[in-house]
Amino acid sequence: MSDATTTDLYEVTMVLSCLREGMTGPATFSLFVRDLPPERGFLVAAGLESALDYLSRLRVGPEDVDAFASALHRPPRDLQPLLGLEFTGDVRAVPEGRIVLAGEPLLEVTAPLPQAQLAETYLLNQLNHQTAIASKAARCVLAAAGHPVVDFSLRRTHGPQAGFQAARLGAMVGFAGTSNVAAATALGIPAVGTMAHSYVEAFPTEEDAFRAFARAHPGPVTLLVDTYDTEEGVRVAARVLRDLDRGPGSAVRLDSGDLGHLAARARSLLDEAGLPDVRITASGGLDEYAVDDLVRSGAPIDTYAVGTRVGVSADAPYLDSAYKMVEYDGRPVMKLSSAKVTAPGPKQVFRRTCYTDVIRLADERPPDDGKPMLETVMRGGRRTSSGPTLDECRARFAADLSALPPAARRIRDPVAPRATASEHLGALAARVRRRIEERTSTADAQPMGPERTAPGTHRPVPG
Repeated sequence: MSDATTTDLYEVTMVLSCLREGMTGPATFSLFVRDLPPERGFLVAAGLESALDYLSRLRVGPEDVDAFASALHRPPRDLQPLLGLEFTGDVRAVPEGRIVLAGEPLLEVTAPLPQAQLAETYLLNQLNHQTAIASKAARCVLAAAGHPVVDFSLRRTHGPQAGFQAARLGAMVGFAGTSNVAAATALGIPAVGTMAHSYVEAFPTEEDAFRAFARAHPGPVTLLVDTYDTEEGVRVAARVLRDLDRGPGSAVRLDSGDLGHLAARARSLLDEAGLPDVRITASGGLDEYAVDDLVRSGAPIDTYAVGTRVGVSADAPYLDSAYKMVEYDGRPVMKLSSAKVTAPGPKQVFRRTCYTDVIRLADERPPDDGKPMLETVMRGGRRTSSGPTLDECRARFAADLSALPPAARRIRDPVAPRATASEHLGALAARVRRRIEERTSTADAQPMGPERTAPGTHRPVPG
C-alpha cells in the first residue's frame, strides 16, 4: 500500500461519491491556523517539504483500493473509481522557515476536487505537527539569547519520524546540534552527546568512568557530573580533564537540581582548578520558559540541551489548523458555522513593515508596500524546484525573526501581530454569505413535497 491509505476514512467516502457524481472540477483548499496557542506571538511555517513529497508520489494503486474496500466492508469493485487517482494540481505555499500569523494561509491547493480532498488528512498532519514544533524550538533560540541550543528530544518524541523532524526543525531555527545520529548524518547537522548515568554507575567510581570515557574518545569530552553528588562530580571531572589535558572544548553536564545554583558552583570550581575553558551544559526538562529564567538569572551556562518539552511542544502540542475549500469550479465558497467562519476565494498574503500583513484575494493587485508570502511550489503535480536547502530555510527564518516586533518575541505574555483582510476580500465574503443565506432561507420556505423529506430520512433534498 502507498501513502494514499494514510488518510481518514471520510476522505475516501467523499472522494468516491464525488467521482461517481462527476464532480471533478477544480477546487481550491486553503490550509491555515485559526488562532495561535496561548503564549505564542508567532508561528514558523514548516512541514511543506514533507507535504510536497507526499503529493508528488500520491497515486491510488490496486492495494490501496483493496484497503479502502476492506475498511468499508465492500467489494473492491465498488472502489474501482479511485484506482489510478493521482495528484495533478497546483500548490502555492509559504516557504519553510518563514514566520506566519493566525489566519494566514500556509498552503493553498488547487486540483480536481477528488485529488484535493484526498490530500487533506496528510497535509494537515504534516504542517500542523511540524509548524508547532518549529515554533516551540524558535522560542528556545530566542530564550537562549545567543547561547547554543541543542536537540535531545528523540527518546521522547512520538515516534522516530517525529524525532527526525524535530532535529531538522531545530536546526532550521538555529539549533547548534542534535543527539539524533540519523538526522545528523542525513542533514549535515552537528551530532552532539555526552553519557548517561547508567554509564557512570557501571564503574566502581565516577573517576574510573570519566577516565575510561576520555580514553575511548580523544579530543574534547563532556562529562555528566550529577550521578551522585554534583559538586564532588565537578571536582572529579576537573581533576580528570586537567590530568589528561582535555580542558579546551570539553564540558561538564548538569542534568538535575537547581541548575542555576549548580552552574554557578560548577563555574567556580572549574575556574579554581585552572579550567576556565571548560564549558557548562545544562539539560533536564528544559524548554523556553526554563531557559529564559536561567539566562535572566545570569546562570553561567554555556549550552542548553532541550528535549521532551520541545520535541512534543508540551505546552501547545497541536495547532487549531484547518483545511477548507474556498472555491469550487470557479464559485467561491465559505463555511458559516459559529466560531468557524472561513473566508472565500484563493488568497495571497502580503507582508508589510512591522508585520502589518494583509490577506488579499489571489488576483488582487498587490499593495505597494507589501511582498507576497505564498509561492508556487507545485504545478501540474510536479515541483517547480528541487526544494530549499536547510541553510536557505534557516536564512529565511533569521531574516523574518529580525523584523518581528519585540512584543511578539517575548517568551511570556507575547502580543502577536494580526493580519487584516482587504476590502475586496471582505466584500466577497459578504456577497457569498448573502448568497448562502438567501438560498438557505428559500429552501426552508419551500413546502414539504415529494422531492423534500424531513430531517433524518434518506431521501435527497435538492440544492
